[in-house]
Amino acid sequence: MDGQEPIFLWPGEAPYTADSPGQAQPSIKPFPVEGARGAVVVCPGGGYVMKADHEGDPIARMLNFAGVAAYVLDYRVAPCHRLAPWTDAARAVRLVRSFGYEKVGILGFSAGGNLCCTAAVHYDGGDPASADPVERFSSRPDVFIPCYPVASFGPYTHLGSRQSLLGNDWENEEIVRWYSAEEHVTPDTPPAFLWHTAEDDCVPVQNSLNLAKALADKGVLFELHVYPKGHHGIGLGSEFGPAAEWGGALCRYLLEKGYGR
Repeated sequence: MDGQEPIFLWPGEAPYTADSPGQAQPSIKPFPVEGARGAVVVCPGGGYVMKADHEGDPIARMLNFAGVAAYVLDYRVAPCHRLAPWTDAARAVRLVRSFGYEKVGILGFSAGGNLCCTAAVHYDGGDPASADPVERFSSRPDVFIPCYPVASFGPYTHLGSRQSLLGNDWENEEIVRWYSAEEHVTPDTPPAFLWHTAEDDCVPVQNSLNLAKALADKGVLFELHVYPKGHHGIGLGSEFGPAAEWGGALCRYLLEKGYGR
């Protein structure tokens, strides 16, 4: 199923537009499935400087094949305010939830995985008094799906992603910690499906292992897959043996949680 025309996240100008020169207004590209009870916001990776095509539409189509709706997020990247991508992700979750789905998850690859994790640990329940009806919905994902994520801006991070997003603040300890998901897990953090490859030499597997430990320590349910082979950025992973199984495992996970038709 081909995606439809993009839907802008805000009816007018998005927050931090002035800090994001030369970029289109943030939007979601819809891949709906008739009768789907759940939807997933997909955040392609790209080091916070671009969005990788193979981590966007093909992932949405995979989810569609399983009966799950998907929305590919075109979020702001550098140069932008450091809060712009997170603001886009939170708004996307609210907007997709406003479409009437029972459950809304968020999935992200690499730097998009950092965005996915940030949305999962920094959220709010919505503002019931807002004049904007979308802002009345919660930004808390019902599940988050980090795929070989830059889960932390601390140890084992991908320095390029951190520097691109934070700019001159890339060494600011307080800000670095804010973008390190393992430091913000609580018992209310949504459940997670994580996967990584052991030989990833760009974003080390410790990102996923440390996040999984933080989830376990707080009693948050998660499913973790670490595959032996596969370089960074493999997307669907169809050429990498066992790593190609992650998509099927995720679809089964989502269907068990009631995201399908």
